[in-house]
Amino acid sequence: MLEKYSSKPLSYIALLLHRVLTMDALTSYNEIADSQAQPNKRRRKKSIVWEHFTIETIDADCTRACCKQCKKSFAYISGSKLAGTSHLKRHIALGICPVNRSNQEKNQTPYNPAVQTNGSASATLKSRKRYRATPGPTSIPFDQTRCCYEIAKMIIQHDYPLEMVEHSGFNKFVRSLQPLFSSVSVNTIQDHIFNIYLREKQSLLNIISAIPGHVSLTLDLRTSDQSLGYVFLTGYFVDCDWKLQRRLLNVIMVPFPDSEVAFNHAVAACLTDWCLESKLFTLTLDRSFANDNVRKNLGHLLSIKGGNILNGQLIIGSCCAHVLSHLAQDALDSMRAIVEKVRQSVKFVKTADAHEEKFLELKRQLQVPSAKELIVDDQTKWDTTYQMLMNASELKQVFSCLDTSDPDYKVTPTMAEWKQVEILCAYLKLFFDAANILTSSTYATADVLFHEVWKIQLDLMQAAHSQDHFVSNLTKPLQEKFDKYWTDCNLVLAVAVVMDPRFKMKIVEFTFNKIYGEEAETWIKIVDEGVHELFCDYIVQSLPPPPPNFVDEANENIIKSEFCQEDNFLPNGDTFADFDVYLHDIMNNQQMKTELDQYLEESLMPRSQDFDVLGWWRINRSKYPTLSKMASDILSIPVCTVTLDSVFDTTPRNLDSHRSSLRPITLEALSCAKDWLQYESWELPSGVPASMVKMEY
Repeated sequence: MLEKYSSKPLSYIALLLHRVLTMDALTSYNEIADSQAQPNKRRRKKSIVWEHFTIETIDADCTRACCKQCKKSFAYISGSKLAGTSHLKRHIALGICPVNRSNQEKNQTPYNPAVQTNGSASATLKSRKRYRATPGPTSIPFDQTRCCYEIAKMIIQHDYPLEMVEHSGFNKFVRSLQPLFSSVSVNTIQDHIFNIYLREKQSLLNIISAIPGHVSLTLDLRTSDQSLGYVFLTGYFVDCDWKLQRRLLNVIMVPFPDSEVAFNHAVAACLTDWCLESKLFTLTLDRSFANDNVRKNLGHLLSIKGGNILNGQLIIGSCCAHVLSHLAQDALDSMRAIVEKVRQSVKFVKTADAHEEKFLELKRQLQVPSAKELIVDDQTKWDTTYQMLMNASELKQVFSCLDTSDPDYKVTPTMAEWKQVEILCAYLKLFFDAANILTSSTYATADVLFHEVWKIQLDLMQAAHSQDHFVSNLTKPLQEKFDKYWTDCNLVLAVAVVMDPRFKMKIVEFTFNKIYGEEAETWIKIVDEGVHELFCDYIVQSLPPPPPNFVDEANENIIKSEFCQEDNFLPNGDTFADFDVYLHDIMNNQQMKTELDQYLEESLMPRSQDFDVLGWWRINRSKYPTLSKMASDILSIPVCTVTLDSVFDTTPRNLDSHRSSLRPITLEALSCAKDWLQYESWELPSGVPASMVKMEY
């Protein structure tokens, strides 16, 4: 018995030995235990769990806690060990108790039970000081203005209708997230949209006013259900960090889009709105809405507003994306029956799992190495039709045998038709590669497109004279259409590629000799003269303006000179003064001319894929102060009028009924703000105060 109590204090053991000697050991031990536990029994239990648990004594050495709701029993006291109450709290607070959890679900308990005040365990938990609230979303103060701003921003970015803020479903959803939110009206949210638009517009105004170069514009016409025209004007420019930027500037309604002067009014309004009267460089249009008279009128406007650069010749009358799209559609239409056969074959395989399983099994048996996957095209996007034909032609062997393993397949193209599909894809690839450049999010400079355009021109010229009748019949109509575009834009694109130090005039000489043959020298001379004439215009612009009395003084000098001649050359003070002025003028002119000639005469830069042409001009702008300005303007000339997601469209993109119903000013605010919000993280040039474009809450 002594070993049993060896861990007790010596006083305890001595007392126990005394009791044993008096034959009352067991009774005395219980009394001692009771005397030690007595203070605990008298102490009031403060834990909140006892509102949900009862204490049940199992025997002298075991006491358990029983849940009042689910009647489950938990350990509490076992011998001399106290289990504590943490596991009891978890049983209630975390919803482990099945009865308590069921009651909470019936009462639709909110996400955090601690916010209730109905006397539940969670409310009691909340009221105890011993439980500290952990920081979370509920600790963030609610801001109605900020919420309205974010809703307006959401509507702008995702083209949601303004009326959604008054929809009952939207308001119920928002209140389920934040009960303090107050419903807003369409007018209120429209005010927030205009605030965002004006803030971003001021930011863009600050940026454009700081650029050293010019701005080029593109015009894209969209019509509404009411046959109203909306001109989308987009500006292209090189910023202070020598990065090419693209921004939608205006959306202007033209009630009569067929009018020959409607676009002049739109361009003039844009120039006034953005203070671009002296910064306009080029205009890019499209033949779908700009006939010869429209181009002539806009060319006259450009010669006035564009500082008389090349007398308004820098105007591109065709959108490259539209040209390529029309060529692709013409090529596909010329083989409409065969293309439809391939489309039906692909649909047969892709629209039934059983058919696709048989196709893949047959492909495995035939050991066809192609990893391409069949796709059904979207006929509103010609690139998907090209991809469908490409992938299907690589699997033509499987299609040729499919009718033997699947009797339901009855539209098998012949091998001759597959051969024609491959030829078609070869020319579609030319258009696809060129159009793919226009989809780049970094906005490729104009010189990049030159390489694709001249290859298309040369390949179509050669194919149109092919001895293969199928090839010549396919490509001759394409070549005739593309030749019009080449004639319209080859000067601008050639001047742009001359500004690339990897190519300069050498690439023009090389490509023009291939395209024009014996007439190449004439066309090369046109480009060379155009570059020098453009450079002279920049020289004139860089000169300081003459003093107000310059003309009067010049006339007076002429009169004096004539008077001196009549008086047999009356002597003046310095015989060589005029000669020194003459030499000074010659040296200045030679130095200005040498800046362009020196650039053209220097060796070409090595060609590399990651070469940054604008970055090169930024580094060399001190060496070529005037030529670098000209290069930045030339390289930023846009050749496409549509947005990146519309490059492969086969149908015109017009305004939907919702957008057509908006006021013109609201449509402009929504369209422009959506474009500008893509560049929220764009750093402002140094010196522009951030407070001008930052909204405070």
